[in-house]
Amino acid sequence: MSTGKIHPSAIISPDTELGDDVEIGAFAMIGEGCEIGDGCVIAPRATIERNARLGEGVRVGSGTIIGGAPQDLKYAGEETTVEIGANTVIREYATINRGTAHSFKTTVGRNCLLMSYVHIAHDCQVGDGVILSNVVQLAGHVTIDDKAILSGLSAVHQFARIGRNSFIGGMSRVSKDIPPFLKAVGNPVKLYGLNTVGLQRSGFSEEVIRELKRAYRLFFRSDLNVTQAMERAQTDLELFPEVKELMDFVEASERGVVI
Repeated sequence: MSTGKIHPSAIISPDTELGDDVEIGAFAMIGEGCEIGDGCVIAPRATIERNARLGEGVRVGSGTIIGGAPQDLKYAGEETTVEIGANTVIREYATINRGTAHSFKTTVGRNCLLMSYVHIAHDCQVGDGVILSNVVQLAGHVTIDDKAILSGLSAVHQFARIGRNSFIGGMSRVSKDIPPFLKAVGNPVKLYGLNTVGLQRSGFSEEVIRELKRAYRLFFRSDLNVTQAMERAQTDLELFPEVKELMDFVEASERGVVI
């Protein structure tokens, strides 16, 4: 049992596994099948409904509900989970639903910041270092790669994917895939070049940024189709791993990419 501070009004399932130095506030509830890592802080009136696994140092804001049943008519009560990585911060009134039989889990990575009223639906996969600003809404099966930033009031269509180190402006409607390293905003969403400031802050070299800009112009601001752009890229671009990652993302997209 945790050596932390557990408010006497908190309701905790007997089978919950509590790490050391856990804090659980007044009227918080933790249901069956949960694991709460060392140093987690569960604010007053937060609910960890069931089958949720929180890594060490996770902070959960007041009114947040983690591990609720999927909002999916195909869900038949199968045992599924939510997994939250270490040191992620989840602010007030966010909701994170369990997975379905599609993948059996919803995951959020390490060192993420989920601001107030964020919703993460069933079977989503959120990478490390992701920032979801206030009222970002993710439909089911969405994938957000590492260090992507989604600004407030943005919504993402089911099965869409957002590439790493990308930036989505506020109040955007994302219905297709957003390639890595780029900026996008709008309703419907459109691309607006490379996320240069974000890449510089993440330590990308000027050489890589230069070639990513050239790749962006080739794939999204030329008259070439994807096949033609792929062929041209092989000869015209210096194929740094990041450039290849952008190319692979475009080629593998199932929903199609935003332009």
